[in-house]
Amino acid sequence: MTADEPTILATSAGFRRGRYGLFDLRVGPIHHFAAELANAGETAKICFLHQAIGDPVDYIGATYAAFARTRYRASHLQLFPMPNHDDIRAHLLDQDVIWVNGGSVANLVAVWRVHGIEEILHEAWQAGVVLGGVSAGSICWHQGGSTDSFGPELRAFTDGLGWLPYSNGVHYDAEEQRRPMMHKLIGDGTLGDGYATDDGAGLVYRGTRLAEVVADAEGPRGYELRRAADGSVTETPLPTRVLDY
Repeated sequence: MTADEPTILATSAGFRRGRYGLFDLRVGPIHHFAAELANAGETAKICFLHQAIGDPVDYIGATYAAFARTRYRASHLQLFPMPNHDDIRAHLLDQDVIWVNGGSVANLVAVWRVHGIEEILHEAWQAGVVLGGVSAGSICWHQGGSTDSFGPELRAFTDGLGWLPYSNGVHYDAEEQRRPMMHKLIGDGTLGDGYATDDGAGLVYRGTRLAEVVADAEGPRGYELRRAADGSVTETPLPTRVLDY
């Protein structure tokens, strides 16, 4: 099954944390929603990409453990130290959902380009495979955003895939630097107009059009960010639907 039209779910939402430490993960409402967007139901094929944190085996294992509690058919694409699939294109095009986890968006996009993943993901998107992700896995589809890829002080990232012709701000309510940095970068023209998400919120794009904002709980919002002629930035909260999974 595939989405009705090319679909990207760009979020600041992901796994829920369990009681037993860093690697005790639970599938989140946003993952269920991604399967719904793909018209694939509870047995959706979901492939995870962890290149933004270097494909650590412990986190890959935790992902499989989380999905073992569901009927979803989980897989992963690993690029460190080498690809784990002989035919990457065939594997990715066979998925219902491709989900990209967070980390360094600069490293993520660079590694994808070395391996030709950018072209394969674009083909999958156009074929109706739902592309989704959190944090770096949200910024990557856009022109760029603010990032800690280069150190703890946020900087501009302007080398995104650019399929979505907007800037993208993540963790908007959760990290002190995020909101003012997005205003600065849009205001001075480093980034174009765009959208931002609080932790727990996600942006649904149909083609390149923002179709809906969703959240995995009450409270998180999405925002539209627009630069005025004088360089000021207008931030408009967007209607946000709470997912009921």
